[in-house]
Amino acid sequence: MSSERLFHQRHPVLIGLFFMVALSVMFFGGITFFVSTLFKQKSNFLLGVKDAVGIIEIKGIITDAEKELAHIQSFSQKDGIKAVVIRIDSPGGAVGASQELFMAIKRLSAVKPVVASMGSVAASGGFYAAMGAEKIVAAPGTLTGSMGVIVKFANLEELFQKIGYQSQVVKSGRFKDMGSPDRSLSEAEIALLQDLINSVHQQFVLDIAESRGLTVAEVKEIADGRIFSGEQARQYGLIDELGNFHDAVRLAARLANMGERFPDLVYPPEDSPSLLGMLLGASPADFLGSLPFAKPILSYEWDGSASLAQ
Repeated sequence: MSSERLFHQRHPVLIGLFFMVALSVMFFGGITFFVSTLFKQKSNFLLGVKDAVGIIEIKGIITDAEKELAHIQSFSQKDGIKAVVIRIDSPGGAVGASQELFMAIKRLSAVKPVVASMGSVAASGGFYAAMGAEKIVAAPGTLTGSMGVIVKFANLEELFQKIGYQSQVVKSGRFKDMGSPDRSLSEAEIALLQDLINSVHQQFVLDIAESRGLTVAEVKEIADGRIFSGEQARQYGLIDELGNFHDAVRLAARLANMGERFPDLVYPPEDSPSLLGMLLGASPADFLGSLPFAKPILSYEWDGSASLAQ
């Protein structure tokens, strides 16, 4: 019997541990290589880009703007990106995030040409973000406008009474539990919220007037939450041109003096939230807390449940 075979028979545990360690090193080494490669690609994806139009997409309900703000900052610093198109297909969302996008896009417009391209819906906070661009392009049937502010609270008082649910609250001030689902809002709470909404709505109105070259009176006349088609929005001076995404790209290229050839388009790299979230420790609570219905949010959001169809 060979000495190697004899060693295997006498030390099976050591052999098993050796293989477990080897497999672990290979597994975690592979994961580390994948993650480092992913982030390397994300940091270097613009190397070699020359005379291109960058495309940044704002889609769905706006709950935060972190990803889009990072893309805007990246494109602003790249000389190879001569112009940027902000593609918006959103009913709006949180006030703070919508304003962050507006301000960032406006700063980007001071550096290079920026055109907002509206998809099926670019309403409320989606419209707010678009106003930061130098030009706004929408299809004739795009749903936009909805220039208003809304906050919603669930009132489950009757349901709680039926199931025998009761809550006890200890608070530091009379408004601290405002919006609690086990009771209706008081008149004082409604008045307080209305003052808040009026203040935030006024911010919207002033930014519209400045960005679109309208008077405050002209904006107030139509900033009552109504929605417009792209064609109607153009008549009111809320957008600049009617067209599709490619028209917006061509306009951005012309503004950047890139010639008549349809330019190369550069998109930010796709994120991989499921794997990265798992590796970086994202928890289910973090995910649930990011959902729009998880808590009341002061919103620039069109609350329509139906859309126009042909």
